[in-house]
Amino acid sequence: MFSQDAADPAYSAPPVLTVTALNQQVARLLERSFPLVWIGGEISNFTRAASGHWYFTLKDDAAQVRAVMFRGRAQFAGFVPREGDKVEVRALVTLYGARGDYQINVEAIRRAGVGQLYEAFLRLKEKLGAEGLFDEERKRALPLFARTIGIVTSPQAAALRDVLTALRRRAPHVRVVLYPAPVQGQGAAERIAEAIRTASRRAEADVLIVCRGGGSIEDLWSFNEEVVARAIAASAMPVIAGVGHETDFTIADFAADLRAATPTAAAELAATARADWLASLRSDAGDLRRAMARTLSDAGQGLDGLARRLQSPSSRLAHQRLTLLGMASSLTHAVRAPVNRHGVLLAQLQQRWARHRPDVRALRTQIASEQRHLVASMAGQLRARREALHALAAQLELLNPQRTLERGYAIVSNARGKVLTAPGQIKPRDVLRLRLAQGSVEVGVAGVQDVLE
Repeated sequence: MFSQDAADPAYSAPPVLTVTALNQQVARLLERSFPLVWIGGEISNFTRAASGHWYFTLKDDAAQVRAVMFRGRAQFAGFVPREGDKVEVRALVTLYGARGDYQINVEAIRRAGVGQLYEAFLRLKEKLGAEGLFDEERKRALPLFARTIGIVTSPQAAALRDVLTALRRRAPHVRVVLYPAPVQGQGAAERIAEAIRTASRRAEADVLIVCRGGGSIEDLWSFNEEVVARAIAASAMPVIAGVGHETDFTIADFAADLRAATPTAAAELAATARADWLASLRSDAGDLRRAMARTLSDAGQGLDGLARRLQSPSSRLAHQRLTLLGMASSLTHAVRAPVNRHGVLLAQLQQRWARHRPDVRALRTQIASEQRHLVASMAGQLRARREALHALAAQLELLNPQRTLERGYAIVSNARGKVLTAPGQIKPRDVLRLRLAQGSVEVGVAGVQDVLE
């Protein structure tokens, strides 16, 4: 039977989710709530599907979680994990909707501890780079003809066999000196550095190869130690680093004078192939023979020409004597002819100048007479001007106010400096200033009287 609420048409039943919709909502909730995170654990139940996807369980001592890494991400992992491997994964927490299982989608995977190792690698690289240990200016060029090549590696390493095989094939005449040292494990870095220092002290090699085969970052870590980098930088001979594969980079690569992608490549860089040198020598010898033949041919032709031009010393001296006499005659003629020609021209010019020269004696007499008249006229005018000046000075002296003041007169002015000329301009108790011939005085006015006309 239906309840009364269910029978009520206004009643609205809650929505019903399908299992798929529920799982999709839960998956979205998990993905929004948990951003990408690094998770560490142990690999278990690892399966590599035919599609290329990886399926495994990531567990620790108390719990586990299912994980999937799709082919597009797995192909860049750099290694295939095995059962029991300790790893760190960068994953997104989600839900596998088909089964409703909670799982993680892995986007990146690395061996446990690789993150810390890589951070230590970057810190050391930055420190040594700031010191200038990796500067290109301090890198040394490899010797052109290496007679002895030193190798720092393990005697049991496959890298040593690769280097020796390459050198035997390319340059069998080159002497090889091995400075043995372990290339991984406890204390390997110090022993590698000591081997480099030993090679530097003995100075019996022209170039030094520091090498080992490929491996994980942990396997190559001895070549990321500071002691190895400083030993390479302090080496007395150029150092080639051939550590790992082409994609592997270590601190030793940056400190070395030259980095090789592999140990075999390091051997090829250290010694030029003997066949190449022989071919180059044969080519140079051919060029030298051809150059010598051309030089001898040119010298023979020159000698033949000189022999044809050769004559006895007496005939050569007679010929040169005749040449000298002819040059002396030409020189005498060249010197005398211009002198004679210019002498005639000078005489002609003197005659023309004598005919056209004016008689200046009368003009000089006239100028002297006019000069005397001018002096007399100027003296008369000067006396007249001087007498007129004396007359004007006498008239000016008569009008000098100072002479009027000296006769007992005074100049009256009020307090504002205005000169007064009439009694109407003065009031009782005014203070007046009287300028006299010898200074001035101030007086007070007791009274004013008008002057009757």
